[in-house]
Amino acid sequence: MKIKFLFHGLLVIGMAFSCKSSQQDKEDEYNSNVMKTVKYPEKGDMLLLTDRPPQLETPLKILRQDFTPNEYFFVRWHLAMIPKVIDAEAFRLEITGPSVNKTISLSLNDLKTKFTPYSIVALAECAGNSRSFFKPRVAGGQWCNGAMGNAKWTGVKVKDILEMAGIKDNAVDVAFDGLDEAPLPSVPDFVKSLGIKHAMDGEVMIAYQMNGKDIPMLNGYPLKLVVPGWFATYWVGALHKIEVLDHPFDGFWMKKAYTIADNPQYNENPKDLAKKTVPVTTLALHSIFVEPEPDTKMAVGKPYDMEGLAFDGGKGITKVDISLDNGSTWTHATLDPELGKYAWRRWRYTWTPAKAGKYTLKVKATNAAGETQAAEQWNRSGYARNVIEQMDVTVN
Repeated sequence: MKIKFLFHGLLVIGMAFSCKSSQQDKEDEYNSNVMKTVKYPEKGDMLLLTDRPPQLETPLKILRQDFTPNEYFFVRWHLAMIPKVIDAEAFRLEITGPSVNKTISLSLNDLKTKFTPYSIVALAECAGNSRSFFKPRVAGGQWCNGAMGNAKWTGVKVKDILEMAGIKDNAVDVAFDGLDEAPLPSVPDFVKSLGIKHAMDGEVMIAYQMNGKDIPMLNGYPLKLVVPGWFATYWVGALHKIEVLDHPFDGFWMKKAYTIADNPQYNENPKDLAKKTVPVTTLALHSIFVEPEPDTKMAVGKPYDMEGLAFDGGKGITKVDISLDNGSTWTHATLDPELGKYAWRRWRYTWTPAKAGKYTLKVKATNAAGETQAAEQWNRSGYARNVIEQMDVTVN
């Protein structure tokens, strides 16, 4: 297929969706947290946060699948002018910069035939996933838990491509640029960078397939940078340029945007903001419910199969605990087999309520390093949520 087209419009289905959490008062929910269901080309019914640029959330029920279908994979762009038409035959990936021995230009066919294919299962998660549950509210897209997706990525190791170009000893950073453009000259281009050692670690890759198919245009066709274990802000879509630098990259989207409090829980006080911030990088340890959904009604004496997801930046989930009494006592959930150290891991627990009433359920994960989730968390950007999640249910 030579030309791949995106959209000329979108279809608003019209169904309102509001994410709820018992960690916020009902009266604190406001209009920015109500999303419409929309349909874009190559996509199923998604939850619309913004349409310029497109920000689309995956419905919670889709997260009950181990691999997120391409047509329901969340969408996050930063600049309004995103690619709408790409000539696959004319497209080239440029590798340049002062710290390469030679500039090279690679076609999609080159990437598929001149390098050993590499695949990895990895979770892509927006740094602002679950932002709508922070209290007090913070600015930014009011994501629920669907700004993430798990997929099998296939492509080429960045290490192999850089070795073809030849890396000089003075290489420091590698910058990655996509085809999206800013609507005004004053808006900085979206460019992200990795240190040379990270870029060359043999896991960072450039994907040309997602779950065995071409990457959807809205998810970064034809090439997407995949940085396993790091937040998806680094996963540059529609990647077309790699620059190897002899100095630290200090672009806006690295130095000023996507920074967070410099402490283990990424925590700060609304009345006393952290004086030191650092770029957000590794995925935070977190776990969520995907079944039941908020305000679910259950029956006394009837077994109910609960499930959810737990993940971190690659240390590995070793335990998930469930509380049925608002954290007074905890019991172990069952873990599904691991899909990969950078993938999410599914937990399950069957509960048979013994009596009627309102219950507050909680879930927390522990990883191989012995780390667990925080009881409380807040930061000004709503990034890297790792607080213990809870869910209110009613038993009749």
